[in-house]
Formats: sequence, C-alpha cells, structure tokens
Amino acid sequence: MSRLFVKKPLAQLFAEASDSEKGLKRSLTATSLVALGIGAIIGAGLFSLTGLAAANNAGPAVTLSFVIGAIGCAFAGLCYAEFASMIPIAGSAYTYSYATMGEFLAWIIGWDLVLEYALGAATVSISWSQYLVKFLHHYNIHLPAQLTASPFETVTMLDGSTVTGIMNLPAVLIIIALSLLLIRGTRESALLNGLLVALKVVVVLVFIAVGWGHVNPANYDPYIPANTGEFGHFGISGLFRGAAVVFFAFIGFDAVSTAAQEAKNPKRDMPIGILGSLAICTILYVLFAHVMTGLANYTEFKDSAAPVAIAIAKTPYGWLQQAIILAILAGYTSVILVMLLGQSRVFYSMSLDGLLPKTFSQVHKKFRTPYKANILFMVFTSLFGAFVPVHIVGEMVSIGTLFAFVLVCVGVIVMRKTDPDVPRAFKVPLVPVVPIIGIIICLALMASLPLDTWLRLAAWMGLGLVIYFAYSKNHSKLGNKL
Repeated sequence: MSRLFVKKPLAQLFAEASDSEKGLKRSLTATSLVALGIGAIIGAGLFSLTGLAAANNAGPAVTLSFVIGAIGCAFAGLCYAEFASMIPIAGSAYTYSYATMGEFLAWIIGWDLVLEYALGAATVSISWSQYLVKFLHHYNIHLPAQLTASPFETVTMLDGSTVTGIMNLPAVLIIIALSLLLIRGTRESALLNGLLVALKVVVVLVFIAVGWGHVNPANYDPYIPANTGEFGHFGISGLFRGAAVVFFAFIGFDAVSTAAQEAKNPKRDMPIGILGSLAICTILYVLFAHVMTGLANYTEFKDSAAPVAIAIAKTPYGWLQQAIILAILAGYTSVILVMLLGQSRVFYSMSLDGLLPKTFSQVHKKFRTPYKANILFMVFTSLFGAFVPVHIVGEMVSIGTLFAFVLVCVGVIVMRKTDPDVPRAFKVPLVPVVPIIGIIICLALMASLPLDTWLRLAAWMGLGLVIYFAYSKNHSKLGNKL
C-alpha cells in the first residue's frame, strides 16, 4: 500500500526544472503568463455562462456569484502561487500533489485535470462554431447546417424544416489549427494569444462603457430573486449554485501553472501571472455582469447562447453586435488554445513519471514541444467537438477544477509541515488559515452542484482507477525504485 503514496522528492523536481536542455523551452515572461491567464478566464464564462447563471440561478445577483467564485479562487490562487514559485515544473496540481500527497492522489488529480481541459476545450469549440455561424450569417454566408451540428442534433432551417447534423466541422477545424500552432511552439502560441486577449479585452471595455449609461435600474429589482423552493434556483442557494456554474471561467490561473516549466523566471513570474490574471478578470467580470443584467431583464437570458447580443440590442449601439460576436470568437479561440496547452502539459508530466506511455513526453527536436501529446488531444478533442452535442457542461468542468483546488490547498498545509525549510519565492500568508478557508469555500461550491455532475465525475475517476492499477502503478518510475 505504501507504493501508492510514494512522494516525488523535491530534489528530483528541482533537477527536472533546471534541465532546460532536455526539457521544455523557457520563453514566457510575466506579461505572457498574465495574458495566458486572461486568455483562459475571459471567454465562455463571460460571454455565455453569465447569462445562464443569471437566468437559472442568481438573477441580477450573478455579480455576487462572481465575487464568491473569485474569493474561492483567491485563496486557492495564493496556494497555487506558492507551489508554482517553489516547484516550477509543468503539470500544475498534478505535480504539486505528487510532491506532497503521493503518487495515487497525484494520479487522481492528473486524470481529473485531463477531463477538465479536454471537456472544456471541446465544449468551447462547439460554442465557437455556433458563434461563427452567427457571424457569417450577417454577411449572407451560410454554412451547410448538417456540417455545423452533431449527428444527435437537429437544426431548424429558415423555412421551418429541420435537418439532422452530420458533424460539427468548424469545431474540428479550430481544434486542429490551434493544436498545430501549439506544436509549432509555445512562444508563437503566446504571441497569438496576446493579440486575441488584447482584442477581446478592448471589446469588453467598450461594452461596459457604452452600456453603463443605458442601464435600467428596474432590471435589478429584485436583485436576489426569491428561491423557487428548489435548491440552487435563486435565493441564497442560487448565489452559490451560480458561483459553481461560472467557476468554469476561473480556471485561467490553473492553466498558467501548467506552463511553469516554460517561464523564463518562474519564481517571480508565476505568482504575478496567477494572481495578476485573476485580479484583472474578476474586476472585468463583475462590471460586465452588472451592465449586462442592467441592460436586459435576467429572464431574457434563459437558454440563450448569446446573452451579450441580447443585452447590446437594448442600447442605441446595436451595430456593435458583430463586434461583440467577433470578440467572442477571439475569446473562445484563446480559451481553446490555453486548454489544449494545459492538457498536453499535464500528460507530458504524467508520462515523464512513467504513469502514461513515454511517447507522450517526447519533445519535438526542433520545436521543443510535446507534439505527440498535442496530436493525441487534437484527435480526441476534435472527435468530441464533431460528434457530441453541446450541453451544459460548465458544471462538469467546474467540479473538476474545484477538486484540484482543494488538493492544492491541502498540499500547502502538508508541505509547510514536511518541508518547512525549502525556499519559497512566494509564501501564502496565515497558514493554515488561508488554505483551510480555500478548502471550505471550494467544497461548499462542489456541494452546491447537482448529483448528476458528481456521478459523471465518479464515472470518469473510475475509468482512471482502472488505468492506474492496470498500467500506471506497474510502470511508475518512483514506484519501481521501492
């Protein structure tokens, strides 16, 4: 049983971090990391989930849901920052768990992160496809309906007839294009991400500026709608359910930590990238949600994939709709890019440890990227995007993210006891109080999610356990040394 909880020595982690000749190329600055975080945070959560959480859970008080989610993120983010400055290795929460709680829990969190990023990237690619159709429709460019939906979906045509989808081709193409870009190099990916982040942040600021003067105060009454009698549907429980739903949008700094081994100065830059991106995006989220729910009544956003378009139509600036959709496309593109980056880096780290076949940790001789892991996820994620209908999967991604945050908070407490003298460029204040608060908030948000979300998580983790005991446990480099 002790093999299950063998810990990866910090000395070995530091050696891997310093082995830059064989490892990943260090090309990311603090600014690049902040942009990487903003690229992941501003996207599906802001442009789609805000409206759904307002209409179904929190009403206009969705702004408070974002605050609750941000508070939980802040406590977890502080813990991430300490680990990232102390253990600058690719792999994020997986690597931290390996060093603090042992191989078995590290596998669980690594497998959880794969689901988080793969499911998130595929889902956002489907939404990207839907918005592309809307954007092109404005210019009388109509893509064949059968090639923009999965085989399990029907599309209603302009004449009222319906057709069944064959595959979601735009979703496949965007995943392939971004995967090839990631194979080409992290630096090039960061440059594109920086341009996309700049574009969507400008449009977000424009939306806030032009919408602020047209807010109708009546739309804020009641600010917290009365609970319907069902947990999570408005009232105080609705605030927490809303926070859990939109938590999908706060995984940006988690994605930043997966790129620690590619940061030029990780001990200084990782805390800046993690906490800086979280702070900037939280402010934008609250302002954006306040304006959006002020322009239109929250009930108008129910089942809408484009709540921002509904809100902007309430202003004299309806012509901004195309610009908003363009920003959404840019936002979704950068989210997919960061998620594909994150999941390939987690696989890279797990493969290095022998928990997955070594082919996934092979680095391209020229581009210095884990190209085989990129190719695997390009195929897997594009198949999911092509043939699986889009559902409300933000809850699934959120529960995986929250689970990772809990383990990272626990890890900080453990490391302070087991390795108190290890240099930390950034230290969480008031340990263990801050990590414990982070754990409580994250568990509370997990508890507010529906039962079927827990069941899907359990099914995925069950599959992971089969793989671990059938392959990973027997091929573990650390385990085989015992």
